[in-house]
Amino acid sequence: MTLDAGAVGRRIVVRHEIGGAGPSGGPAMSDVIGRLLGVDSDSATLETRDGRTEVVPLARIVAWKPVPDRPLRRRRARDVDAEELTRITSRGWPAIESVPLGEWELRAAGRFTGRANSVAVTGSPGVPLEQALTRVQEFYAERSMPALAQVIVGSQHDRDLARAGWVPMTGYRGGAIVQVADLDRAYDADPTARVSPTADDEWLSHYGRVDDPAHARAVMEGPTTVGFVAIGEPVVAIGRVVVTGEWAGLSAVEVVPSLRRQGLARRVVETSLAWAVEHGADKAYLQTMRSNAPALALYEPYGFADHHDYRYLER
Repeated sequence: MTLDAGAVGRRIVVRHEIGGAGPSGGPAMSDVIGRLLGVDSDSATLETRDGRTEVVPLARIVAWKPVPDRPLRRRRARDVDAEELTRITSRGWPAIESVPLGEWELRAAGRFTGRANSVAVTGSPGVPLEQALTRVQEFYAERSMPALAQVIVGSQHDRDLARAGWVPMTGYRGGAIVQVADLDRAYDADPTARVSPTADDEWLSHYGRVDDPAHARAVMEGPTTVGFVAIGEPVVAIGRVVVTGEWAGLSAVEVVPSLRRQGLARRVVETSLAWAVEHGADKAYLQTMRSNAPALALYEPYGFADHHDYRYLER
């Protein structure tokens, strides 16, 4: 059975040759399981459960078949390693420019949010720490930006960078808490809510962090599966939901001040979670300030609980 565009959107397993000889003497093989994002004349692109994309040349595909949309056994959200979750959240809020440094990710996006303009410090940089930090500083100096490192609070990286002279960034947005939840099958999506694949000018006007709309759109519209929720005409409440693999990310829930405490934020969240499940997610994360009591109270009924904290370090 030929793999073609008719299978796009389905969860499949692809067996393909990887070069060299296998244990039995025949060609070495490997399997990729994920949602098929696209097929062109040369290759197939799949999204794995952690949101990574795998590109497989069609000429190397030996066989493929559909697999169940949802695995029979799933990892619980709280059991995912903090460093892996950091990489997952980065895919859901992708920088315009992403450059690997070993397992670290150098990110730049015209200063639109710290997450898209800092080095995500996970795993090994592949070089000695001093050399890695020099490269980080060079990367951001070349872009006339301050060098920031996103680290998991209390991790070995956090301690290593502190010993190297890096200190916590000061100010309200110096870090955040990451909360996670396992998703249910059914949520009450608001029938009046609109979910669009792009952020129009009205939506952006309600999101208070936008100085440059082009940079904001490039980051927030970057993932393949993303929805911008809006309620009201004119708009009175917004939210953003992204699905990468088995994970959904919720962000940018805003309600006009005069209409707060009337259930609009809850309606945005319910709609976002329903959309996420519809698009294959069975876990969700969010990032907010530990001091943001209203946000924490909003998400608590949906099972969101603390996973880890991160913060930004600077020289």
